[in-house]
Amino acid sequence: MLQHRPGGSRNAKGQKVNTATSSTTTTTEARLYVGTYAKYNNGNIAGAWLDLADYADREDFITAARAVHADEADPELMFQGFLGFPGAWYAESSAPPAILWEWLELVEIERLAFGAYADHTGGSVTVDDFREAWQGQWDRGADFAEHIAEEFGSIPKDLPTWLVIDWERSWHCNLRHDYFEADDADGSNHIFRNT
Repeated sequence: MLQHRPGGSRNAKGQKVNTATSSTTTTTEARLYVGTYAKYNNGNIAGAWLDLADYADREDFITAARAVHADEADPELMFQGFLGFPGAWYAESSAPPAILWEWLELVEIERLAFGAYADHTGGSVTVDDFREAWQGQWDRGADFAEHIAEEFGSIPKDLPTWLVIDWERSWHCNLRHDYFEADDADGSNHIFRNT
């Protein structure tokens, strides 16, 4: 859990930003803590938490992050912490990729699923890649196996009730080679088609 308390700092847009101190708060908003290497190398971690949704795009965010450190002639930005977005998009020495702002426009369930997909695939994906691969949220691969068999009409309507289909084995022996499971930040399981 990261610790911070709302501060009185404002970014280049005049929007309030949070500065790091000692009270505890949790959030699911996509945020980055922005400091600089110069401050850090001099034993100072002064900076600010910036809400990424407050900025139109990556360039707008970088402009605001630089404005937080207007006391330096040419601040070398250092992103010292992150919250609420896929870890595959976090790097200490560079702002998140532009795809993050497309991700912010998705509905919550898609954001969670896309986050799981990006973390699983290494982050170099597009929204279209994600939507093509995502098969939905499922408790288990076995549930997805049963669904796909029903959807494709693979289960005869006159199948005797005494026959048992092992959906767990159907998933593990066959379907998991064409699909994969990934948990999102809330712990829900999603199924994706391998591409």
